[in-house]
Amino acid sequence: MSKDLEDNEYWRDKLTPEEFHITREKGTERAFSGEYWNTKEMGAYKCRCCGETLFLSDSKYDSGCGWPSFFQPADGEKIREARDTSHGMIRTEVMCDNCGAHLGHVFEDGPQDETGLRYCINSASIKLEKSEA
Repeated sequence: MSKDLEDNEYWRDKLTPEEFHITREKGTERAFSGEYWNTKEMGAYKCRCCGETLFLSDSKYDSGCGWPSFFQPADGEKIREARDTSHGMIRTEVMCDNCGAHLGHVFEDGPQDETGLRYCINSASIKLEKSEA
């Protein structure tokens, strides 16, 4: 990761206050409030910060939780995981491996006919690049 990608001042100039809070300060948007929680359009979901492709629309599903949910990343090498014990819970945080942006969390209550995982992602941490398909 380059020095710029680790520098909060670098990101403060490039992101909205909400995007900065979520991606750089590990914030969370309110359920059912984000841009992509109910989106069904086809395309690639990219890191809001660095543009890395993180998830594809064919792995997105309605989990009912109010955040965009995916059963797998586009490429597991692009996602970093870390133990998160904040808010009195034990969870697995997921981040962009390229720039360290906080994306959300992964849980083991996803579709059993797929991976069994639910990547619960903040809309403010991703950007949909729509495809024609």
